[in-house]
Order: sequence, then C-alpha cells, then structure tokens
Amino acid sequence: MSAARDYPPPPDVIRGRVAWVFGDDFDIDLVIGVENIKSYDAEFLRGKVMRAYDPGFADRVRPGDVIVGGRNFGYGHPHYPPMVALRDLGIAAVIAESFSPGFWRGETYNGVPLITVPGIATAVTTGDAIALDWRAATVDLGDGRVLHGTPPSARVVRVIEAGGSLKLLLAEHART
Repeated sequence: MSAARDYPPPPDVIRGRVAWVFGDDFDIDLVIGVENIKSYDAEFLRGKVMRAYDPGFADRVRPGDVIVGGRNFGYGHPHYPPMVALRDLGIAAVIAESFSPGFWRGETYNGVPLITVPGIATAVTTGDAIALDWRAATVDLGDGRVLHGTPPSARVVRVIEAGGSLKLLLAEHART
C-alpha cells in the first residue's frame, strides 16, 4: 500500500471545469467502488475511479477541476481513498448544497476545500467552466451569474492553507 500524495494548498481562486455533478445523498465510496476502499495506491485507484459512471473520467479530468454535489454529499462511512483518487487526478475542490458531517470533517482535515453553495447542483452541468473563490464561497459561473455560499471559518481557512490539519498543528507547535 502506497501513501497518499502530499497536495499543495489551492490557489485563492480555483479556475477549472465541473468534472461531474452528483445528486443528493451521494456515498463517496461509490467513486472507486466499495470493494476498493482499502487501497491508497494511486495507480490502482486511477483504474477504478468513476468507472461505474464514466469510464473516460480519469482521462478527461484536468488539474483545477471540481466536483459538484447535491444535499448530504459524501454520506456513509468517511473513507479517504475516493478523495485520494479524485485529488490525484487534479480535483481541486468539492462544491455541494450540503455535506455529510463525517465526510466534511475528514476531508477538511485533509485540506480539501469543501464549499457549501445553495443552488449549485442545478446551476451547472458537467464540463462548465467556473471560478471558485473558496475563501469567499463564491462561484462565478462565467455567464454573469455568481452564486454565494457559506465561507469557511478562519480556522478552516488556515487548515486548507496549511495543506491539512496535521500540517497546521505541526507548524503551530514548531513555533512554540
């Protein structure tokens, strides 16, 4: 089993495309299949990611792309390999109507911007170009419309800027 990669913090404004739009109550484990949730091997996961939905997904995603979800995105058990697989492909953030608390806590801990934006799931389609200011929780849809969500707390911003909770804690304690 190989370790997950070390991801840099996101830029202030994430410019990319909507790689996929999921509906309500999406179980994040389905991204790689429940049978693969114990693997952290990037090459193995690349061959599994989104196969049930779009076999060409892994080849189509570019760095800076985002995932969009409906209500309660990421429900179920908060396993990390599905987001490891998505981040290895270049997914920079997840924007959803709301998040499952376990998923939100775990992925925020890992430094992933998870931004709650009402109306996002019906405002975009796969392939749309967007600009996400993750600190302000605004999504510029590129057609004059801007959606406003709930900005992350100051602490969450620091976690994401540090590349995850562990890195932030290590940096904070190294100063003392």
